[in-house]
Amino acid sequence: MRLLLAEDEKELSNALVIILKHNNYSVDAVYNGQDALDYLEAENYDGVILDIMMPRVDGITVLKKVRERGNNIPVLMLTAKSEIDDRVTGLDAGADDYLTKPFATKELLARIRAMTRRQSEITETTLTAGNIKLNRATYELSTSHGTFRLANKEFQMLEMLMLNKGQLISTERFMEKIWGYDSNTEINVVWVYISYIRKKLLSINANVQIKASRNTGYTLEVFQW
Repeated sequence: MRLLLAEDEKELSNALVIILKHNNYSVDAVYNGQDALDYLEAENYDGVILDIMMPRVDGITVLKKVRERGNNIPVLMLTAKSEIDDRVTGLDAGADDYLTKPFATKELLARIRAMTRRQSEITETTLTAGNIKLNRATYELSTSHGTFRLANKEFQMLEMLMLNKGQLISTERFMEKIWGYDSNTEINVVWVYISYIRKKLLSINANVQIKASRNTGYTLEVFQW
């Protein structure tokens, strides 16, 4: 699951990035509201953690612009302010939830899970391609021949392939979406995870295959027995 973190306090931002990555989230961090808008315009995220008090463009304005664009991405607002009026302003602007600094790590993670879970309930819970099913709530990949619970990154990669069935997804796109812009991970990790997924598809007699286009990317295709 990929999150955008918009927080101008860099020490706090760095700490949150470490916590979120430790809990299997991919995170892009920005430090002002304009960059948050630019990233949200250019990329797809599963949720946003948005500080209210930021330079260039404040968090409330960012949120209003995002909602004006018709983007219903889950948004958790962060602020050092605790007044009721500030919470009301954020919620009225379209925030899904609100958390006042300082906060406990467990509460932050619970709020993120809650808001992204609500979003997943709105979207389709189970994806299908050929004879395979992917449960987006439980991360379970299944056919009539067996079931696997995928690891977080395996799930994200297969979800991308199934949502874009028959379309080429570049290796760079996988890296950006799942590992994030700032990751130091080598690009060959994509091939490694594709290999893991292929083995699991084979073991449950899936009639889909992940086709590699040399030096380009991967495509999910259904084949006939």
